[in-house]
Amino acid sequence: MTNAGMEGLGSNDDDNNSSSSRERYTFMGDSCCARYCLGPNPSMARFIYALIFLVTCLLAWTIRDYGRNALSELERLKGCHGARYCLGAEGVLRISSGCFLFFFVMFLSTVGTKKLEDSRNFWHSEWWPAKIIIWIGFMVVPFFMPSAFIELYGKFAHFGAGAFLMIQLISVISFITWLNDCCQSDGYARRCRYQVMVLSVAAYVASILGIILMYLWYVPSASCRLNILFITLTLVLLQFMTIASKHSKVKAGFLAPGLMGMYIVYLCWSALRSEPQTEICNKKAAVATSADWLIIVSFVIAVLAIVIATFSTGIDSKCLQFRKTEADSEDDVPYGYGFFHFVFAMGAMYFAMLFVGWNAHNTMQKWTIDVGWVSTWVRIVNEWVAILVYIWMLVAPLIWKSTRQADSV
Repeated sequence: MTNAGMEGLGSNDDDNNSSSSRERYTFMGDSCCARYCLGPNPSMARFIYALIFLVTCLLAWTIRDYGRNALSELERLKGCHGARYCLGAEGVLRISSGCFLFFFVMFLSTVGTKKLEDSRNFWHSEWWPAKIIIWIGFMVVPFFMPSAFIELYGKFAHFGAGAFLMIQLISVISFITWLNDCCQSDGYARRCRYQVMVLSVAAYVASILGIILMYLWYVPSASCRLNILFITLTLVLLQFMTIASKHSKVKAGFLAPGLMGMYIVYLCWSALRSEPQTEICNKKAAVATSADWLIIVSFVIAVLAIVIATFSTGIDSKCLQFRKTEADSEDDVPYGYGFFHFVFAMGAMYFAMLFVGWNAHNTMQKWTIDVGWVSTWVRIVNEWVAILVYIWMLVAPLIWKSTRQADSV
């Protein structure tokens, strides 16, 4: 074979090798692993932030329940005064304040990010070693702060936790109304009418069943008048929502009030569950105290529910947009970074309130969360506000329509 032939054969081999290499790297670039490991990935970043939030919650719980044995070194810190003010409820507030500062700094540094090419997108989705160091710093710094500052933060946290509950409430109701409107749209009304009917009936039956169970669990005698009031009022409001949704001018159907019924029954149950365990009307609490594993499972589920609620609310940045905006383009960020971090900052205050029973001077038992009369009334008021917001979402379009018609005349 001639030298030219050998060179041609060698060049063909090189081309084949380079072509196979390109195909291999192209496959790697298109693989799921590469999409999550190479370059900024906002979808993966939100899960990492949720993990950081979960670790912070567990750290606050550890300091509250087991800090006296594990954190004797706190006696050396000036702001702790013999570790008395860095454990228990105040220790939770210190961890919460550090978590709040971390996510609030992230909020300030990412708010207004619109496009993936923005440098703030890289800051939100990358630079994890730097952000872990910042998070650790914010976990340590509050333990050097004076007790008066932490007490002031505890008062401020009540409002932040309330704001979190309001945002979460609007997010849940917006999802329910969106699902109801989608099922009633021209494309799905006929095709899914039987499925919607079954789901509506199941939701309504589940709500009624939940009310019956609350009567059995939390009304052992006629002396439990407050529990009777809470449960009966929930039943009345459920019927009121159903009637309002079926009004001739609203025509919202049965799906939305059925799902809302399940939501307000859950809020009523959580309020009754938060009653102090020494109360005679809380029979479920007496059962729980006799089964340690049930207390632990309930606590773990509650902590995971906090993280999931914060995560799901944080990525729903459009729940507060009452007017339609322009359609999203391919280079837009998948969710609002600023809103995401703001919700997590408010969530830091929220989990602090749950761990201390909405009272910084309250002594919580081990493996308990959101227990106390303040917690009960917060849940009940949250239920009533949820109903008002839902009714407003039904009535507001009619009011706006009549206002526009009056202006056009």
